Amino acid sequence: MEIGKYLDRIRYSGRLEPNLHVLKKLQKNHLLHIPFENLDIHYNNPIELDINQFYNKIVERGRGGFCYELNGLFCELLLSLGFNAKRVSARVYSKEKVYSPDFDHLTIIVTIEDTDYLTDVGFGEFIFEPLEIEVGKIQNDERGSYSIDTYEDGYLRLNKIENEKSTPEFIFKKVERELSAYAEMCEYHQTDPSSHFMKKRLISLATENGRIMISGDILKIKENNSITEKELKNEVEFENELWEKFKISMVKPIANI
Repeated sequence: MEIGKYLDRIRYSGRLEPNLHVLKKLQKNHLLHIPFENLDIHYNNPIELDINQFYNKIVERGRGGFCYELNGLFCELLLSLGFNAKRVSARVYSKEKVYSPDFDHLTIIVTIEDTDYLTDVGFGEFIFEPLEIEVGKIQNDERGSYSIDTYEDGYLRLNKIENEKSTPEFIFKKVERELSAYAEMCEYHQTDPSSHFMKKRLISLATENGRIMISGDILKIKENNSITEKELKNEVEFENELWEKFKISMVKPIANI
């Protein structure tokens, strides 16, 4: 992995000391320039848990990815820069009000000066900055307010707070995991019809004032309090918007970004 190319991909320039200020900038830049997407699943391109493949796809080919790829590679960058970082497993809260199995989501804990922070660039529309892992503390992020509390069986629970209502995002433990431990769930999300990643194509990228997303055949642009939607009527329109909005093509090679 070439650190310089990775930093160019997220358009980061500046100091690289392993401190909280640098971590905040790296996370935000990553979210603004590398999309969350599941397109390979819908084009029958197998996703393997391999850092070199993640790097080639995301950095060299200008693509995005889902949590195993995005957070897997971001953790590798943080380690290369001297951060005390580790991959941990999270169980995501669903619309059915239950938690998914372990290894459903790969997230990251970074320890800086004896304080643990949750950092994540692979959970779609989520935090812009790392969250201090402190139970009971309400933390205000650019994209919302969050809190962490204790849950059963030794889990910590991350909640999003909106209109004074707290809704779980996921539960996790501070246990370091090897990348290979996520293999079964990574395969599940690519092959099992019950996986939400199998149901429709998705690509989503944060902007300074909102988000750009294609979900299925709908292009949605959110800017401040305004949302516009456009139906993509065929594959040509889909490919055109994919290139126009994200500089990604699934039908032809693209130059490095």
